[in-house]
Amino acid sequence: MSHQHNPLKKAFRSLRGAFFIVAVFSLFINIAMLTVPLYMLQIYDRVLASMSTDTLIMLSILAVGLLVLNTLVDIARSRVLVRVGAVLDEKLSSPLFRAALNKPGSAAGQPLRDLATLRSFLSGSGMLALMDAPWTPLYLVIIFLFSPLLGTVALVGALIILGLAILGEVAARGPMQTAASDSRKANECVDVMARNAEAVTAMGMVGALEQRWLDNHESGLAFQASASDRVAAINAVAKTVRLLLQIAILGFGAWLALQQIITPGVMIAASIIMGRALAPVQAAIGGWKQVIDARAAHARLKETLADTGGDLPATKLPPPEGRLLADDVTLRLPGQAEPVLKRVSFELHPGEAMGLIGPSGAGKTTLARLLIGFWPATTGSIRLDGVEISGWPKADLGPHLGYMPQDVELLEGTVSENIARFDTQDDARIVEAAEIAGARETILHLPSGFDTVIGAGGHVLSGGQRQRIALARAVYRLPRLIVLDEPNANLDSDGEVALVKCLDRLREHASTVIIITHKPALLSRVDKMLVLRDGTRALFGARDEVMASLAGRSAPCAPSYFTRSREPSLAMSTVGGHATG
Repeated sequence: MSHQHNPLKKAFRSLRGAFFIVAVFSLFINIAMLTVPLYMLQIYDRVLASMSTDTLIMLSILAVGLLVLNTLVDIARSRVLVRVGAVLDEKLSSPLFRAALNKPGSAAGQPLRDLATLRSFLSGSGMLALMDAPWTPLYLVIIFLFSPLLGTVALVGALIILGLAILGEVAARGPMQTAASDSRKANECVDVMARNAEAVTAMGMVGALEQRWLDNHESGLAFQASASDRVAAINAVAKTVRLLLQIAILGFGAWLALQQIITPGVMIAASIIMGRALAPVQAAIGGWKQVIDARAAHARLKETLADTGGDLPATKLPPPEGRLLADDVTLRLPGQAEPVLKRVSFELHPGEAMGLIGPSGAGKTTLARLLIGFWPATTGSIRLDGVEISGWPKADLGPHLGYMPQDVELLEGTVSENIARFDTQDDARIVEAAEIAGARETILHLPSGFDTVIGAGGHVLSGGQRQRIALARAVYRLPRLIVLDEPNANLDSDGEVALVKCLDRLREHASTVIIITHKPALLSRVDKMLVLRDGTRALFGARDEVMASLAGRSAPCAPSYFTRSREPSLAMSTVGGHATG
């Protein structure tokens, strides 16, 4: 993707004006910081020599005025940086929220945590130190103007402090990265335990998982302590070097004053200016953890947003009719050598229903995620009405697409809000969706009916109740394309009857339906069937022809075609005129 469409780069480009203002403020602040040393220089060399009270009063008024103005500019600079962080959050929070949906488990919250880290750094002391550090050469030049010898001492000291800063970054980088990785693993372990609390507790797995969490947690703490110890030691050395430099400046300055090469005022002023020159560098060393965290957060944000299109303009497409074409679809997941899906092809016309079957691990759920555009295919294409489905604007496609995942999760809110997908509620459409899904009576038996609050802190639903409400959400407004992944997993016999009626209603409405199931009652309602095995298409065609082909290759009472080794003849068979394999 071209860099100009990366939301992170676009956000920082839009803030260039604000950063320029901050740089101008920093220039003024650092020049104003010369007020005190120059004031002392004038006191020693002019006021005390001339014994002029008027000069003392005028210099004091000028110094106080400059310091007050410096305070106001410093406040303004801090306010600008705070607003820079707020604008960055405003521009990135929405794309990061959407990008987080593609992150697994507890990693989903990492992009937003990274944004908070970056925003906190921009408005904190670490950013101020970095903005002041570039003006260190200005102070060194002024000391050189006072005396080349004092300038050389200050330059050597600055180089030593800078070397310590670089050493601190190198020493802390590795442990900090490892500590962050171990901390994420520990958080993911807790997240998995919480989502599987019943099984973990019932099967006595708490102790073993607690030890696994503790190993990652303690490892993270150990690396964090190691990084902190290194930075603390380097920071202590830097403080000592800074004090030694103050002594060196005063010592050499006194010697130069005794030689009448400089005045005592120059000696004091040079000492103060050198302290100011080294202050930002030492502050950066002390806050190096913030710098490392912010840089790591920026790198992760850049990677997370690298594949997003930002605010690219998109042509609004007409509502789809439901023509679905999968053409030679292959998917290879990151980090895996073998593709999960290999050259899968099929075609459905509006109003057709297809049963998707196959053994566990065949790639059924993976294909379902491709069909709804959640993942793009590595090669090949999936097109809805001729448009690549993964590239269809989600806000435009969403109302025309229904999806019921294998693991049903409802969001915190009322039943009505969940069915209406948290969009503007249409009560008639909500009730219609509940009736089509056979969930109306189930919902009316809840404490507050359609207004019952579910999710965190709400009413606890059974698996079957969640599945019926999720089905109503999938068929809300009768989408043109509907993908159902094991929709009957938690349904009783009445629920399965309602599901069959739901499929009939969807076909009457000419919705294109893909259903993953092995239930004969549901498969009897489909027009076509696709059999997956090891990520490849084993069979595809009209339902009766596929069922007959399977019956000829399997025992009548056991679907052994799911478990036995692949037969070459099956991989290349043809059903209803459709070549398979």
